[in-house]
Amino acid sequence: MRRYSNISIIKNTDNKNMYQTVRYPEIGRSFEDIYVYTTIGDRFDTLAQQYYGDSSLWWVIANANGNLNQDSLTPPIGTQLRIPSNPTPTLSAFKNINPPSTVASTVETSNTVSTPSSGVSGGGGGASGGGY
Repeated sequence: MRRYSNISIIKNTDNKNMYQTVRYPEIGRSFEDIYVYTTIGDRFDTLAQQYYGDSSLWWVIANANGNLNQDSLTPPIGTQLRIPSNPTPTLSAFKNINPPSTVASTVETSNTVSTPSSGVSGGGGGASGGGY
């Protein structure tokens, strides 16, 4: 799956193709959020697949951890990540702040998200826990 496959391509003033700007919502904290420590091989997309059953929701985890460098799908090893327990409000906010042409079809049709039972850590990650 291509990372930008669901983002619209538009023409700029020079008639060159460019990707439509996509805005991401602020992701609030919840007491139900899951905290994991990253290990070798962890990536935002594989964590999204593990916790949400949908690798295209990698951006939810990446944006929930805005303190990290956002230019890679791979978070630094040993970093504590916050994984929002319920991405549905974030998906709704995403649709509200982006014109329909920029919203991915998988986001538009995603109404239910499955999450693993508590106590499961990301990608073989170490201890989960921690507060705010």
